[in-house]
Amino acid sequence: MNRIKTDICILGAGSGGLSVAAGAVQMGASVTLLEGGKMGGDCLNYGCVPSKAMISAAHYAHAQAHSAAFGIANVTPQVDYAAVKDHVHEVIGAIAPHDSVERFEGLGVNVITEYGRFISETEVQAGDTVIEARRFVIATGSSPLVPPIEGLDQVDYLTNETLFDLRETPSRLVIIGGGPIGMEMAQAHARLGVPVTVVEGDKVLNKDDPEITAIALERIRADGVEIEEGFKVVTVSPEGGVTVSAEDGRSVTGSHLLVAVGRKANVDSLDLDKAGVKYDRAIKVDEGLKTSNKRVYAIGDVTGGLQFTHKASYDATVIIKSMLFGLPSKAKSDHIPWATYTDPEIAQVGLTEAQAKKRHGAGVEVLRFKFAENDRAQAEKRTEGLIKVMVHKGKPVGASMVGMRAGELIQPYALAIANGLKISALTSMVSPYPTMTEVTKRAAGQYYVPRLFENDTVKRVVGFVQKYVP
Repeated sequence: MNRIKTDICILGAGSGGLSVAAGAVQMGASVTLLEGGKMGGDCLNYGCVPSKAMISAAHYAHAQAHSAAFGIANVTPQVDYAAVKDHVHEVIGAIAPHDSVERFEGLGVNVITEYGRFISETEVQAGDTVIEARRFVIATGSSPLVPPIEGLDQVDYLTNETLFDLRETPSRLVIIGGGPIGMEMAQAHARLGVPVTVVEGDKVLNKDDPEITAIALERIRADGVEIEEGFKVVTVSPEGGVTVSAEDGRSVTGSHLLVAVGRKANVDSLDLDKAGVKYDRAIKVDEGLKTSNKRVYAIGDVTGGLQFTHKASYDATVIIKSMLFGLPSKAKSDHIPWATYTDPEIAQVGLTEAQAKKRHGAGVEVLRFKFAENDRAQAEKRTEGLIKVMVHKGKPVGASMVGMRAGELIQPYALAIANGLKISALTSMVSPYPTMTEVTKRAAGQYYVPRLFENDTVKRVVGFVQKYVP
């Protein structure tokens, strides 16, 4: 058995673990990184990257079939599903070197390509190596949650970890789960010519503002996605390929089944009890992302809460400050944006309208601006869209958006909320004309409409100046 000592030992080479490793080693700490699977974690190999690559392919297929409004004849796209998957893996391959063992070893990180598990409060074993460290970082992420549905184990089902290796075109894809992953993949497959049915026990996209999601769902349904809400799955059977049945008697049948009902924290193989780390379905951490063992931090999906790649990267910045410099550092979540990459996209930062009114009551103002009033949106014929900004005491506390490139357009509000800026900071911004980003400025400008343009005092002052001031 080999034994090594290190300043920081990181379990997991996803977004969070890689961010800690790169930052810590370049600032002088000795770092050992453990990863028994693929470098880059879920995001690179099974999540964000492949899904967006597939969505991009679907976008081009959709554009071919919907160009007549621009004076270009519609054509039926000839989709090679296997070639689309080739594109997906080419994108993964192009990004992979940035997350590779070779790159991190070049930075000075000791990379061990084995999974780690705790054997004491100060030691982890990975393969035939025992690592003793001053600090540990658990960044093992999450994996697809497979619910205990009767008969599910009797069919070949897909998750996000296997979907992107599928090369045969489904004759009908059934998706259990109407969250972001389910709806993104539903629309992408529909645009690639695959009939799709989504079944959801509640409402689809139920974590976002319902007024916002309604606009996206209109387009998604128009693309051919069938959505069955309130569909509480009780059984799955191989009848007709694969048949999914609900407790109310409804059933849907397809050739392929994708299970996309959520994520579970990867904690089972870590032997956390030996480290004195408390957990249930996820690892419990304090505001500084420390576990019950103060030598051990946990970041990203494994802690529960917001499960986004950029949240894991943010967590890394929080703990680096604490681990390397001994400074107090607390993680926040109210400034973390997220986006669902349907078309139109959905984006959110801070509080929704309902959340803002619950927290701040009548003191909340809701500013609204429609994409149809943006000239670039008119030029692109992408006028479906809406931004809502929640303002309390002159500062934005939340923004909800749906529309073309909403994931990009939400970012000025993420900046404002993260830095406690007033709404005037957004109105002071000058956007190039014509750009979609003008919607963020125009939405902020709605704050001053009743204060300037519908205010009798303002009008009297202006009248006085025009009459008496030379």
